[in-house]
Parts: sequence; structure tokens; C-alpha cells
Amino acid sequence: MADLCFAELAWARQAGVVATEHDAADALDLRHRLPRLLSAVVGLEVDAWVGRKIARMTRRLPADRVGVVDAAIWRARLQPPGELLRIAEAKIIEADPAAHRARLEEDARRTGVWLSRVRPGEVVEETGEPATRRISAKLPTGAAVRGHENVEDLAEALYEHSEADAAGDRPSIQECRTAAFEMLLTAPEKAAAFLATQDTDPTHPDPSQPGPDEVRPVKRRRDRRPAQVIVHVTDLVLCGILAGVARVEDFGPILIDQLGDLLRDRDVEVLPVVDLNKTTRVSGYEHPTLVKQRTLLRTGGDVFPHSTSRGLKRLDHDHPHPYDPDGPAGQTGDHNDAPLTRRHHRAKTHLAYRCDQLDLAVYRWSSPHGLARLVTPTGTHRIRLLHTPDQTRPVGEVYTDGPRINLHLRT
Repeated sequence: MADLCFAELAWARQAGVVATEHDAADALDLRHRLPRLLSAVVGLEVDAWVGRKIARMTRRLPADRVGVVDAAIWRARLQPPGELLRIAEAKIIEADPAAHRARLEEDARRTGVWLSRVRPGEVVEETGEPATRRISAKLPTGAAVRGHENVEDLAEALYEHSEADAAGDRPSIQECRTAAFEMLLTAPEKAAAFLATQDTDPTHPDPSQPGPDEVRPVKRRRDRRPAQVIVHVTDLVLCGILAGVARVEDFGPILIDQLGDLLRDRDVEVLPVVDLNKTTRVSGYEHPTLVKQRTLLRTGGDVFPHSTSRGLKRLDHDHPHPYDPDGPAGQTGDHNDAPLTRRHHRAKTHLAYRCDQLDLAVYRWSSPHGLARLVTPTGTHRIRLLHTPDQTRPVGEVYTDGPRINLHLRT
């Protein structure tokens, strides 16, 4: 009878029985397994849908390990939903790496390639695709990355060697990607022959007639522009104190041993560790490359309050303290560098947002309507500004994100 007890509750809630069962499971998980997250949801510090999603994500964790996730989310409860889900994802892997490794092995067995089916009526529907079909592939991560790189290599070569038609139009890079994908699938020998012509020295176009010197191989575009894998790992993981969970740009949290699949068949160059305590000042307007790199590694990406953009690419490096062409030397450097997405950069430039860089990777913001936030590598924190007597500029801040203290007075 237990499986039938939700029927009347579903009626009372005006919901389906299955949906009611799922709601009850989420509520019970929050109540008995994630009590700190539940208090944050009840206190309106975390959206209810985020709390329920994390409850579902942690459902397979043993009861004695789910507290790792609960504690981490409680500490970060005022961060945006996307950041909370990223933290929960990493902590779930850290809490039970063996279970995550089993999930990886199970998922790796469910690979395949599928061709879309045309359903009745789809050919003439407004949103139909009568002239095309879709091919879907589910591959191991490393194989998918290498396959995508092969498509990009061939597409770039096709684009560079394309010619304009009678109207002066050339195929777009997206059309070249489609042609490259089709060639690799239907005529791989043709693709290999075409790429072989790109791999020889152009001064000796015929490899069979190399002349006095041997044909020197020329690196393809992908080899001349190698990918860079940035791995974020703590000293506790390196020392073996915690489970080997790392964060890789564009891939999210992974186990250390998964790096082997990503780096298979590649020349691996280990670069020196970047000293994030080092600073540089220059007199020009542009931030030097090393300054940008250090700032991005310190901040993790966009430093606009509550931003969920964690990518390190396509960011503008703004001067929190505006650059003055006639000002003193050394205005540009680690001390005056705020990476922002283009939209956030435009908002800061054209609206009355103020940003003060208090330290390396620490930024104090104020909005046109008086809101104030402090952005650090741990996220965005609410603050209240302290101003000069004439209220013209901030001179300090009061931190309002500390733990709540309840005082119970006895008489």
C-alpha cells in the first residue's frame, strides 16, 4: 500500500502522483540529509529549485558523506545558482570518488551513433527540416574533443583554399565545417589526401620530387596553435589528503585520472607554476599577457558581481581605477586589472557603476542605485559602504554576509 499513499495527496495538491512522489523525495532529502541547505532555502537565500536539484544530485551519496556537500553549499549559499550547482557537482565527486568512477565506466559503455528519423507530417511543418537529417554521436570525452579538432582543422584548410564564385561570395566557415564533417564521414581518404598537401613544404609541392633537400614537414594550423589545458588543483589533492578532483576549463570537475583520456596522443608540455603573488606595473594602457594570465588564475574569470561566467576567454581587461594618459607611470598592472565580459564592461563604462580594486583578486563594487558588493575568488558578498562625511567616496565597508547570530535574552 505504500506506493499508493501519494494518490490522495496528489489530488489535494492538484498535481500528478509521480510529480508528488518526486516533490516528497526532494523535501525528505532536504529535511534529513541536507539540513543546512534547507535552512538556506527557507530563509530565501537559495532558490527552491536549486535546493531541489542539489537534493536530486546527492541522492545516491551515502548518508555519512552527503554532509560534505551540505557544508560547502551552506558556505556558498549567497552565490548565484550556477555557481552553487558547480560547487555541488565537484563536492559530490570529492565525497565519493569510487561511485563517480563507476558512473564514468557505466556511461562509457553507452556510446553510439544515431541518424534522426523523419516523423509523419514533419516534412511540411513550418519547423520541419525536409532537406536535411541529423547525425548524433555519443563518444568518450577525449575522442569527441579530438574529432572536433579534426573537423576544425579540415574546415580551416577548406576555407583558406576556397575561391569566390561569380558573385564574389565565398563559403562561410560554418559551410566549410559542414563540408569537412561530410568529407571525414563519407570520403576519409579524400580528406587525408587533401590534408597531406597541407603538411608538406610549399616550396616542394611534389613529395616524390623533393629536389636537393628532403621535404620538410610543415605543421598544420592546429599544431602551430596548440590547445592549452589549465588544471586547477589544490595542495591537499597533490599531497593525497583529499580525493583527486580537479577543475579543467570548459570541462568542469573531473577526476585526476581522467586527464589521461584528454591528453592521449598529445605532446604534453608542463609549464612552470605561475606565481600568483608576483605583480608587475607598466606605463602603457594594455595589460601585459602575464598580468592577464595571473589575474585570470586568481579570479577565475569575470569579476562583475554575481556573474556566472567562468570562462577565461573573450574577456576585456578593464582598469578599475580609470587610466589617465597624462597620469603617472605604472597605472597598468596586477593592481589595476578587472576581467569583465563585454556586456559587463559596457555597463561599467556607460553607467554609474564604481569598482575599486582593494587587493589582488578583491573588488569592491557599487551600483547606480546604491547596492554594494565585494567580489573575491570565493564569490560575491553583500556589503554596506562607509563614506566620507561629504558622502562623495567610499572609505570602507561593513560585511553583512557573516553567520546569523540569534540572541536569546533571559529575564
